Amino acid sequence: MTREHGAPVAGGGEFKESRLVGSSESGSLTQRTRYRLGSNRRNPEHSMPLQDLPCLSLQGSMLSQARKINKRKPRGCLSEGLDMECTPTELIQQWSPLHKHQRLTSKGKENTGNQFVLARRSRRKRESTSSISWDHLPDELLLRILFYIPLQDLLRMSTVCMRWHRLAFDESLWHSVDLEGLTHVGPALQQVLKTGVRMLRCPRSFVEELLFTGTGPLQIVVMDLSSSIIPTSSLESIICQCRQLEYLSLEGLQLSDNVISSLSKNPNLLQLNLSGCSGLSAPALADMLQSCTSIEQLNIAWCDFSNDHVKSVVANVSASVTHLNISGYRENLTLDDVKVLVTRCPNIQTLDLSDSSLLMADSFPVLKQLKALLHLSLSRCYHIHLAALTGLDKTFPTLSLLDVFGIVTGSHLSSLKKEMPRVSINSRPFSSVARPTPASRPIGCFMWNRKCRLRFKL
Repeated sequence: MTREHGAPVAGGGEFKESRLVGSSESGSLTQRTRYRLGSNRRNPEHSMPLQDLPCLSLQGSMLSQARKINKRKPRGCLSEGLDMECTPTELIQQWSPLHKHQRLTSKGKENTGNQFVLARRSRRKRESTSSISWDHLPDELLLRILFYIPLQDLLRMSTVCMRWHRLAFDESLWHSVDLEGLTHVGPALQQVLKTGVRMLRCPRSFVEELLFTGTGPLQIVVMDLSSSIIPTSSLESIICQCRQLEYLSLEGLQLSDNVISSLSKNPNLLQLNLSGCSGLSAPALADMLQSCTSIEQLNIAWCDFSNDHVKSVVANVSASVTHLNISGYRENLTLDDVKVLVTRCPNIQTLDLSDSSLLMADSFPVLKQLKALLHLSLSRCYHIHLAALTGLDKTFPTLSLLDVFGIVTGSHLSSLKKEMPRVSINSRPFSSVARPTPASRPIGCFMWNRKCRLRFKL
């Protein structure tokens, strides 16, 4: 079955023939078409029969025909076949590399009516630098960040992973801790002591039974346990491992000779507040004062002392002491004790002898030996009369503060202030000697003018 006709085509070409031939081998029909441009008649080798085009197959798909073409051609000749004219665009796209993005373009006058393929290499995805993993940061940088985290958040963060737990309890972050007013603070206190804390503020707290067993001496330099409820055995387990104490306040605590003996192992102790303490013997107190020769401020007022305790203090206190509070001993402090004290400690600047009922006006010539005396407290020393106080500004040229609560009141106080305008009278109702936070100026999270960084907020 054949069909032939001729007709002119654009460009000078001519549709020569078109016939359908039945194949006896495959049983399929194949359309064979010949198309030749007029310019190609002289050069037959530029003409291409289209009998093998897969788009004209009535039986096989384009993909199967393409595979047949590839089998008939040697390896490496595929691109040469694809570049020939009349090759369909779909076949080029089929054989384009998969990693290239294809884009069809038909803009421009020369491309009107024709389509060609632009293939370009895909751009590499740039690594995102906006997010950095915490795991990639060095320990030094993480510690600097954690330095600004509050205590509660730092404890929560320590449960994230092993590395963060190690960093959260690094001793550089636990330099100073404030646990004021906490109840059942025993486990927390034990953990804080293990971190190598150097400043510990824990006043007015309740500490249950605690047996601290560290591997070495503690690093504590400044510690305030004033008015806390803590068993003596727990206090002993802490103090006995301290070797670097410089500022210590145990005000109002029940002590023992073991605690006092342990304090003697801290030769750099500068300020010691034992006011209101009990449970220590006179010999242990004398040994401690003899060992701690660097003490500058000592507050030992209102302790459960006898006359032997008082004599141990005045006879063994460091000669370098400049601030001393030995008030509250009523009939246990005598003029002889004052003479011993003045002879041993000539550099005293602040002296509190309040509530010493045996002191009288004859003590002033003895106290006159203190050439650097600035602050003198004689409150409730009732045997000292008003007339003896007149002219003290001339007796003590350096005196600037005088406390005589209970001796001078009312109009007599006004007269005394007029006679001694240079001296401030009854301006300090509470003693600040060796106290971490003076009662007249209570400042939270501060002790001895040092601020604790980590503070547990209730």
